[in-house]
Formats: sequence, C-alpha cells, structure tokens
Amino acid sequence: MAKEKQVRAPSMIEALIPIIVMMGLMIYCLNFDGFYVDAHMPLVISIAVACIVGCVCGHSFSDILAGMVERLSATLEAILILCTVGFLVSSFMAAGTIPTMVYYGLQLLTPKAFLPVGCIMCAVVGLACGSSWTATATVGLAFVGIGAGLGMNPAITAGMIISGAYVGDKFSPLSDTTNLAAGVSNTGLFDHVTAMVSTTGPTFLIALVLYTILGLNVDSSTYDPAVAQEICDAFAGSFNITPLVLIPLVVVILMCILRVPGLVGIGISVATAILFSLIFQLDYVWTDGHTIGNVFDLLHYGMYTVETGNEVVDSIIGKAHGMDGTMWTINLVLLAVAYGGALERCGSIERIFGGLKHKLNSVGSLVIATMVTSIFCDATMCDQFLGIGVPAPLYVDKYDEMGLGRNMLSRTLEDAGTLWSPMFPWTGCGAYQMSILGMSPFVYFPFAFVNLLNPIYAAITACLGRNIFWADGSYTNLFGKTKAGKPAGAPEEAHAYALKQLEERRAAGKAAKIG
Repeated sequence: MAKEKQVRAPSMIEALIPIIVMMGLMIYCLNFDGFYVDAHMPLVISIAVACIVGCVCGHSFSDILAGMVERLSATLEAILILCTVGFLVSSFMAAGTIPTMVYYGLQLLTPKAFLPVGCIMCAVVGLACGSSWTATATVGLAFVGIGAGLGMNPAITAGMIISGAYVGDKFSPLSDTTNLAAGVSNTGLFDHVTAMVSTTGPTFLIALVLYTILGLNVDSSTYDPAVAQEICDAFAGSFNITPLVLIPLVVVILMCILRVPGLVGIGISVATAILFSLIFQLDYVWTDGHTIGNVFDLLHYGMYTVETGNEVVDSIIGKAHGMDGTMWTINLVLLAVAYGGALERCGSIERIFGGLKHKLNSVGSLVIATMVTSIFCDATMCDQFLGIGVPAPLYVDKYDEMGLGRNMLSRTLEDAGTLWSPMFPWTGCGAYQMSILGMSPFVYFPFAFVNLLNPIYAAITACLGRNIFWADGSYTNLFGKTKAGKPAGAPEEAHAYALKQLEERRAAGKAAKIG
C-alpha cells in the first residue's frame, strides 16, 4: 500500500515566496514595463507559484483548487452584482442623472466652497456608480480642471477627490469592494453598509470640516469661472438637464434604506433610469432609435452616441461602458479571490499571521490586527481585493469567538483594505489614480483625510470599547451605551457559536451588556 504523502505547514520563506513574486511582478508591470500595466497576469503567475508551494508542502493540486473554489463561492453574489453594475452606470448616464449632478454641482462651486462641495459631489457620484474609479475618472477629472482654474494646490484637490470617491464607493451597494467584503465575511450586504456608517460617517464629517477650513484660506483672486461654465454648457447642450432625472439616484438610496437585496435593487434602479432616459433624453441619447435592441446595446456596451466636443465632458460620458466595461474588474476579482484561496489552503497566511491571531484577546487588538493585515496585503500583494479577501478567512473565527457580528469583520476589512489601497503607487488602485490625477499617491496622501483617518478612528474607538457590533445585533455606540438591534447575516452554525461566546463574555464582564 502506497504511503500517503504528509501535509506540512510551509516555512516562513516558503510562505513568503508567492507574496514576493506577486509584489515583484506588480511593481514591475505597473511602474517599469510600460507595455503591460494590469494586475491580472501577475495574479495568474502568483496563483501558480502558490500552488507549487502547496504541492511542495504535501497538498494535492485538487486540494488547493478546492480552496480556491471555496473562496470563490463565498463571493459569487458580489460577482453577479458586478455583472449588473455596468448596467447602472450606463443607464444613469443615459437618463442624464450623472450629467445633472455634475451640472448643478458646478453651479454651486465657489473658491471657498470648492473643497467641501467637491468632496460631497465625488461621494454622491461614487455612491450612484458604485465605483471610486468611475468617480475620480468622471467628476474627479472635472474637479482637477476646476481646481486649476481656482488656483488650488493640485495635491489638496486630488486628496479631496480621493476622499469623496472612496466614501461613495464604500456606502454604495453597487460597489465591487462593498459586495466583496460582505461576501467574504458571509454577512448581508446592507448589514455591512449599515456598519460602515459608524466609522466612515464620522471621518467623512471630520474631512469636510478640514476641507472647509482649507477652503476658507484659499486665495480666490485667480478664480476662473470659465472652466466650470464650459463643462456646464457642454452637458446642457447634450442632455436635458432637469432635477427630475435625479429620481433614479433617489431610488438607489431608497433601495439601501429598505434593504432590498442587491441584485433586485440594481434591477429596479436600472429600470427606473432607462424609463427616465426614454422620457427625458429621447432627442439627445436615443437618436439612433429606442428599440429593445438599442436598450440592450446601451446596457451591454455603454454610451457611444453622445459627443460634446468638451474633452472633460466626453471623458466623463466615455466611462459608461455598460456590462462590457465591468468584465475587467470581474476578471481581477476572480483571480484575486482565487489567489487568496490558494494562499490560505497552502498555509501561507496562517504561517505569516497565525501566531498573531492566537495572541488577540480584545476587540481592539482584533480590529487593529485585521486592519494591519489588510494594509499589508494592499502593499505587498498590490490589490485591494486581496486586502479584503485574504484577511477575512484568517480572522473570521476570531470574530465569532469574541461574540462579534460578521458585519464588524466586513466593516473592518473595508476601513483599511479599501481605503488604503490607493495610497501606494505600485498597487492597482494607486497606479490607476496616479494616471487619472497626474501625481503620486505619496503626494495626495496627506490630504486624503477620509482614507487617512478612517482606520485610526476605527482603531481608537474599538480600543475604547465603543462603536462595536455584536453577534446578537446589539450595538455599543460612542457613548458606551449598548442597544439591541437586528442581528447581521451570518452562517447559521457560526452565528449560534458567536451568540454562545457573547453570552459567556458578557457573563465574565468582557463584553458590553444591553441597557
């Protein structure tokens, strides 16, 4: 009888090899190659390296593949939602919703109000589109030009754009990272969004105050209103600008409030936007006809019929590529999650961080460890999806052990994994934002107040025993009061275990009691 091959844990060097390969390839492709500047092939090679390390340690390829499939299955809902997010961006553009938001926003701008109003507008567009990348590449581009006309420091303008775009991204049920964080934590999408309000909401307000203070000290003598007016004129000449076309955005927000399932909410929002486009933009967008085929073409391939002649406006409209435009991100998500699953199954993550996990005995230390791991994955694996997907399986059992809600895990993953992903020039997000904004993340980082402060705020409040979501749905607020609430979604067996642990910790005085 053949002797069964023994499975062993990788050494520290073996555990680091796939990560070193990933980081090296990412840095080379995104900063030095100049021909291939995507993250996909580095991920493919790194998955292969992780599989080799796993096989050296005694795992069979089928076992490692099972680990990848297991991680992917946990994110399928997020991936399905991503398939339909492109529908939403194109339909919102066709309805005139995004152009109208930009148009009215620019009407409100003055040199003193530029930073806070711009930050809010970037957040709104990020919320509506479900993408920080779309927000920076659309209204963000507009604000770069407007900021130059106002005589604003480009680094401050870029930091403001990043802050607003990532706030909108985090709060949007259409966002890839928002859905991914909820998926890998096995919690409800809107449970996750609700939890994020407790950290990102306060830091957003703090950022607005800081941007207002900076704006009040701006020298407005160099203000050139012509830049903003040209953008407004271009939109007004190509779309029917009316407050009524903002209703699809209201529908999105309503879907969030009512906690409608993500796919259903997107479907309702897209249908509303298409209806409004046929009512209000018939003579602007649907010049080639408005048959079912035309509608399908718009949703699948995006906007190609509207050209304004204004470079900034055309770049904004050109970002609406429909479902076809989301496939790049979907491919990246699939590869990133598979890579995380391979690392987990071959034992790399456990070897690097396992020793730390067993030393965590408080909510504060667990939150900090999760965020540090997320930032480590952002910086070394060069992708925000790995900053979310890799730490989740490592710490999820610890969150259950401490009686915490699964949305506490998902919130923490985004507090660092999403928000710090554009802070490194060699990551996918950092390289993209650098190309859009025309400067290194190290230049705008000090002024991206939301991204900078959010992890700090989350860590401090958790260490003080505040701002915590428990497994039974209760929430300990900033004043230390714990109030009952609806439990966040979680696997049934894991939820039962977390409730038992919470009861024991409360009895031992290690967890806040309701009342």
